[in-house]
Amino acid sequence: MTKDVTQGFAVEDVEEIRRLDWNRVISAETSAAGSLVTSLARIDEDAENSRLALVLDVEQVLRMVLPARFHAGDEMQHAPEVKIPPGSVVLYADDSAVARSQIEKTLKHLQLPFIATKTGKEAWERLEAMAREARATDIPIRNRVALVLTDLEMPEMDGFTLTRKIKEHDLLRNIPVVIHSSLSGSANESHANSVGADGYVAKFVPEELAQTLSRALESGENA
Repeated sequence: MTKDVTQGFAVEDVEEIRRLDWNRVISAETSAAGSLVTSLARIDEDAENSRLALVLDVEQVLRMVLPARFHAGDEMQHAPEVKIPPGSVVLYADDSAVARSQIEKTLKHLQLPFIATKTGKEAWERLEAMAREARATDIPIRNRVALVLTDLEMPEMDGFTLTRKIKEHDLLRNIPVVIHSSLSGSANESHANSVGADGYVAKFVPEELAQTLSRALESGENA
């Protein structure tokens, strides 16, 4: 989206409000729900007989209704020069196909190799595996993972939880983590700081994403 633009959704009627843990939300990536749905939320405690709620891909909706304000990443003209250790990658997590496309275009502009994951849980499992490999081979973890970029609201594990687990891990804690979200507001940024995030950037401004990644990588190298 363009800089400093806030979007809102008008809701005609509210039937029920439920607060759920993200472990009760499952990815709909391979379901027949369609491209506007990212995940399915189990409303009731009984997993087998629970009602399901469809979780919409907000980024996809915004691109459909406000195409002129959507920046996909192709229009970025100037990318900062970024260097990471040879063999290392940026690992990112986002459940929105629209967001993944924009992230990958930005990373390619920066000439950064990457690993794509679709949930916080998937990202965490990949990071744990890479940490085990780093221990076994005695290779510094920063030579495997240069930075983690994560969305906030994702099925199975949210970005706050993923960031906290990274920063509490004895081997992974020094990897810079940047939170990339369509949620604005000082409360979210404050929460991001409280779990140890090294940056917070709003979707969808590729130039700002590139600059934030550059700063986080540079500060990580100097840490």
